[in-house]
Amino acid sequence: MAQEEKPKILVALDESDHSFYALEWTLDHLITPFGSSPPFQILLIHGQPTPSSALGLAGPGSAEVMPIVEVDLKKTATKIMNRAKDLCISKGINEKELGIEVMEGDPRNVACEAVDKHRATILVLGSHGYGAMKRAVLGSVSDYCAHHAQCTVMIVKKPKVKN
Repeated sequence: MAQEEKPKILVALDESDHSFYALEWTLDHLITPFGSSPPFQILLIHGQPTPSSALGLAGPGSAEVMPIVEVDLKKTATKIMNRAKDLCISKGINEKELGIEVMEGDPRNVACEAVDKHRATILVLGSHGYGAMKRAVLGSVSDYCAHHAQCTVMIVKKPKVKN
């Protein structure tokens, strides 16, 4: 008898403390309370921007800068995913059971595509807590995913520190 595949929780990460809070919340509430047999498999994803979108320009001189930007983006992605992996391991997650993937593209699209690709049950995102004006200008990955991802979307807000 084949072992049934566990439902997947996909946690989308960027370099912000908000996304790492969402990961830690997910681990503390949905994974580690179950000990060595959690009911979910956890997958970590990062949407790495393309070098051209990171530069935001094209023209004379951009061809020389592109490889430098690409290396920097890869270093950033590696740093983010290593930090996430270390957090998971510190919470008792077996490294072999941890899915990690860096996908190039807009984080909104990357998260929704990863949901489809991995048939995730839940997509977890951190909330930056932007106000309406900043959200309108910058866009909101969590808002986009809440409307377009083909699974349940959980947006985890980091509590504000009271003075």
